[in-house]
Order: sequence, then C-alpha cells, then structure tokens
Amino acid sequence: MARDASWPVVWAQYLAARLAASALTCFDVEPNLRTAAAIGRMFHRLDRRHRLRAANHISLAFPEMSEACRQRVCLQSFEHFVQLVVEVCHTPRLLHRDSWPHAARFVKLGPAVELLNAGKPVILVTGHIGNWEVLGYLMAVLGYPVHALFRPLDNRLLNDWVVRIRRRRGLHLITKWDATDRMRQVLGAGGALAFIADQNAGDKGLFVPFFGRLASTYKSIGLLAMTMEVPIVCGYAHRRPPGYRFELGVEDVIRPQDWAGRNDALYYVTARYMNAIEQSVRRCPEQYLWSHRRWRSRPRFERDRKPMPGSLRRKLESLPWMDAKAIERLNEPLGTL
Repeated sequence: MARDASWPVVWAQYLAARLAASALTCFDVEPNLRTAAAIGRMFHRLDRRHRLRAANHISLAFPEMSEACRQRVCLQSFEHFVQLVVEVCHTPRLLHRDSWPHAARFVKLGPAVELLNAGKPVILVTGHIGNWEVLGYLMAVLGYPVHALFRPLDNRLLNDWVVRIRRRRGLHLITKWDATDRMRQVLGAGGALAFIADQNAGDKGLFVPFFGRLASTYKSIGLLAMTMEVPIVCGYAHRRPPGYRFELGVEDVIRPQDWAGRNDALYYVTARYMNAIEQSVRRCPEQYLWSHRRWRSRPRFERDRKPMPGSLRRKLESLPWMDAKAIERLNEPLGTL
C-alpha cells in the first residue's frame, strides 16, 4: 500500500489484520497450521505467476532433482509461507521464557553463544528459510538483545503494531532511515546485529554463487564486518513439526582472521555467508521462499552476452568450496526468471 493511502483504507487494512490475528489465536496452533497448509495449497493452485516462478527457481537450484520432487517442494513452499504467517501471530503467546525448551531444539550453537556471552559484537545473518522471525525473537527471549534491520511497513498502523509485537520480548528494530549510525553504535557497544541477507541487491550488487548461479548480494554486511572487525554468524530456524517446534542452528561462523590477507576479502566474506545460507536451504528446500526473485539482476558480462571476466573467475577459483565444474556451471544460461 502506498504511503499516501487514505486513512479509511489504512484503518481498514489495520482492522482486517488485527481481526484475522485475533481469530487465529483463538484456536490452538496445530489446527491453525493445518488450515494454513490448506490455504497455501489453494494459493499454489490459483497463483500461476508465483507458482511458475517458484518452480523455475527450484529447477534452477536442483537440476538433479526429479520433476515429481520439484513439484512437491514447490507445493510445500506455498504451504510453508502461509504457516509462517500463522506462527508469527502465535509467537508472542507461545514463545517465552518458560516455554522455549519445548519449542526449540538447538544444533551447533556453541560458537554463537560463546561470542554473545562474552559480550562481543557479532553480526547474525540468515535467509528466507524456515521461520526467520522466530530466530530473532527467540534470541531476545533468551536474554540476548538483538537489533534487526527492518523496513517499515507502508501502513503506519500496521507498522506500529508489528513493531510492538517484535519489541515485546526485547527484539530491537533499526529502520533503514537511520541504519548506518545505529548499526555502528550497536556493534561498538558489543551488541548483536541481525540481517536477512539473501535479497536481490540489484545490478550494482556483488555477484556471488548461490545454487550454482551468480546472485546479486548487498556489500554492506561484509563491509560492516570488515570495517569493525566483527565475526559473522550464519544461522537458521527450521520448522520441526508436529506443532510449534523449531530447530535453531549455526551453519558457519566467519571470523576476521578468516578473511585477513585475502586479495578480495569482501568477495570472500559475501560468498561465504551466501554459501552458508545455501547449505541451510538444501536441508529444508520446502521451507524456502522460492517465489522471491533472488536471481533477477544479472552481472554486466551476462547482460552484454560476453564471457566471464578473468578477474571474476580468479575470485571464484579462490573460494575453497568452488571447483572447476561449479565455476563452469555459472556460465550456463538462466532462462526466464
């Protein structure tokens, strides 16, 4: 909704959202999740544009997967997205200091907890995988104040409501309007700064591998980490049914000594955290938001139909997880995205 929407429209949207959330939380979460899955299947059937886009992206990411498996992942990703909305509505009531041991299982959190307990600054990154809202919310519930970058909603009433929900357990929000100074202040004070890091960054982004294709990625996370000598923790929150349950884990920890001395440290850092996000998606592909346009922007050499520049190839060859076959795949045509 545009920012200049009339107040009757703003109020109508706000009241509709509040009524829907109230109706959802009148019932137990498990039947609501089943209903949400059914609604997701309906959207999958009716929303042809997003269904085709998601299916195309899944085919691009998993060329070895059978067509039947791709279709199943596509359908389940639609179910998952609606279930995520239901979980967000239930989270303030279900996730608190007494309930979290029942709701969450932790995997390889040691390095992140060590940094947080020491009061050292840390950057937390995740992608549109699992329930990213629960990830930040639970960290705050456990007593780790997390500051998350947040784009304000166009509807001011809805925005204020969402902000209140997120702040209820101590999750702090940083809007893009004052982001630079606030982010530096948070890290300078030994805080934790959280990003959803898999958005398309446009034609001027840094193009790093993601599922065998180059994907435009924002430079700001890597630059911030390098400038302030702060480690990056790559995490996830996968749904683990039945009911309102999640697995929270750390995929990778990128420390300043890991990028020290590299010819292009920014490229290495950015590519490495995107590789971590990819690995967390590979374990639960049905919980990824495949309909968002991750590969929409293309590098200059692709737009000009030219070979990959030697400088880029050398950067790719320097990445420990890339081999010649993986680099060659980056040159394959993408098709329609």
